[in-house]
Amino acid sequence: MTIKKGDLILLCTEEGRTYLIEANERPFQTHKDNFPLKELVGKPFGTTIIGTKGHKAYALRPTVYDYLMKLKRVTQIIYPKDIGYILLRLDVCPGKIVLECGTGSGSLLIAFSHAVGEEGKVISYEKEARFQEVARENLKRFGLLERVVFKGEAQGVFEEKEEVDAVFLDLKTPWELLEGAWRALKGGAPLGVLLPTANQVSETLRALEKLPFVGTEVLEIMLRFYKTNPERFRPEDRMVAHTAYLLFTRKIKED
Repeated sequence: MTIKKGDLILLCTEEGRTYLIEANERPFQTHKDNFPLKELVGKPFGTTIIGTKGHKAYALRPTVYDYLMKLKRVTQIIYPKDIGYILLRLDVCPGKIVLECGTGSGSLLIAFSHAVGEEGKVISYEKEARFQEVARENLKRFGLLERVVFKGEAQGVFEEKEEVDAVFLDLKTPWELLEGAWRALKGGAPLGVLLPTANQVSETLRALEKLPFVGTEVLEIMLRFYKTNPERFRPEDRMVAHTAYLLFTRKIKED
């Protein structure tokens, strides 16, 4: 695949710094060099570009991971270490209809909209209009805006009734929307909840006991990177540890 004018590229410098930018007529300046991006147009991804001072950089094709780590943020985001597991637990794949409540800056929304494909749809509820605008910008930049339907604040219930394949809640008081999530989900479908604090977990578990859900699990995911020097291979000095608790459960129907 060749690079076209306006395509997003991940520019990776020799020292490993990365920048998500468009291939266009304007040169791109780092702290070390000035790179003529117009020279990349028509060339394949992976091409090496030489700066005006002789430094090298590499034009890589961005992955969804790159999009998530480089998006515009106005809120705390859900990180890839949690997103990958969420996608699997909610069985998000092409053609599915996914409902989320709590758009934020749109990191999970980008992952959802990428995973459901052109045939699927993501419904995203958010009470803050300014958060939605940022999420729209991020989705448009990555070519995913048409797969998403934005809605305002959910007042205890969702408009959807037994028509979505998965629900994910990311808000301060998710227990207030558990019944609404149950009504929106198809039978047997999964619900996921992100909970930053232990007391939020307890409150949500108490509320779940009163509703027809089964198979409830709570977990957290740790991630540790390692230094890539073969002579002194060891863990990095800092670790991405606790970010939030994740809760998953499944809807059942009672006679």
